[in-house]
Amino acid sequence: MKMFNKKVKMPKDAIWLIPGIRIKRWFALSITGSVLAAIGLTFILKLEPLYYIVEISKKIFEKASPELVGVGLIVLGALLFIFAWKKTNISMFDRHDIALMQKKDSMGEILYRKMKLNHGPKIVAIGGGTGLSMLLRGIKKITNNITAIVTVGDDGGSSGRLREQMGVLPPGDIRNCIAALADDDDIVTKLFQYRFKTGEGLEGHSFGNLFITAMTAICGDMVSAIKESSKVLAIRGRVLPATCDDMKLYAKMEDDSIVRGESNIPEAGKRIIQLCSEPANCKATPDTVEAILGADLIIMGPGSLYTSIISNFLVKDITRALWQSKAKKIYVCNAMTQVGETDNYSVSDHIKTILDHVKGENTVNSTKNFIDAVLVNNYMPQNLAQKYELAGSFPVEIDITELRRLKVEVVERNLLENNKEGYVRHNCSKVAKAIYYWYKKSSKKNGKNKNEK
Repeated sequence: MKMFNKKVKMPKDAIWLIPGIRIKRWFALSITGSVLAAIGLTFILKLEPLYYIVEISKKIFEKASPELVGVGLIVLGALLFIFAWKKTNISMFDRHDIALMQKKDSMGEILYRKMKLNHGPKIVAIGGGTGLSMLLRGIKKITNNITAIVTVGDDGGSSGRLREQMGVLPPGDIRNCIAALADDDDIVTKLFQYRFKTGEGLEGHSFGNLFITAMTAICGDMVSAIKESSKVLAIRGRVLPATCDDMKLYAKMEDDSIVRGESNIPEAGKRIIQLCSEPANCKATPDTVEAILGADLIIMGPGSLYTSIISNFLVKDITRALWQSKAKKIYVCNAMTQVGETDNYSVSDHIKTILDHVKGENTVNSTKNFIDAVLVNNYMPQNLAQKYELAGSFPVEIDITELRRLKVEVVERNLLENNKEGYVRHNCSKVAKAIYYWYKKSSKKNGKNKNEK
């Protein structure tokens, strides 16, 4: 029985034989075309090809069996053809692919992976902060058809300084998303994320923020700057700002006070009643709306509920498109409450808060759900770091009964990184796999329901 447990190692070049790579058919067609062209040429030149083929074959068959000669010619011809094809078409691959080849990934493996990813679902991810970039690192392993819609309300740190001094949209979250969709091991990606630790005027700035700011000045607008910056890192998918307007956030608090500025809202220490923006009617780019309406799957979160997630929904074009979209929609809830934004919030409180901010733009059907499902973490490390409790942050309660009343499907998984320190960090692969499994299962279920009707 031991022999059945041994893993059989498949040669790297054997990947060309795997179904789905969509290249074998073109090999066969190319070979057939080459043979027909060669035979046609011999007729034009009156070389009497059939006569010579028969005569040569007779001489060969006198020394070897026809079967052996046939197999040898097929193998030799196929090897020569594949070798020539690989060398000829290597220029088709981008810088990212060449880097993978240098790491001993075969061309067949890269092409197979690329074909699979190119035919993956169209996914739109909406959010900001570290939550969105974490999600993108996992999603890019499922599909290349990714559109990240990023909030532009940030006014703190390097982004805030560039926004105030240069008059650009805050580039920080955009930079993180571009880097997340690139090759994590690439030196250019590391350069993009590099933050200056010293230097008058440079300290605190990241190279990527400065690069995007410079590109905005050269290209004339942020959308074009993001496209050009994305080309430098050869990213999978695309990154779009929620709006190109100079959006500034403010919050109405429980005590009727108003707190202005994205970075000031969580620091106010008051319960948020409503998030608003100035100007109130920020416009989304056409590409953003088109991506939402054409998506197969839309993911919201994780991230700061108000300043990273709901801030995108203040762009009415985005909210209306989300109501109209026929895509599957899932919200990834934070594992811990956030001080100053979601103190004492349960999972259903997160959902209700989102629905309260978007219900005014529902022009399709008043009973239609804006969120089909919510992905929640159902595991906490036994040695949960004391710093959370000291800071007033606690695990988000999963109130199943209330979520069912809201008609939102609950998907529970262990979504955390394994660590000995007791820190709560989402694992990008676990989150992406859980979302994709739900999407496939939900799509099959809906397909069955349609067939039953």
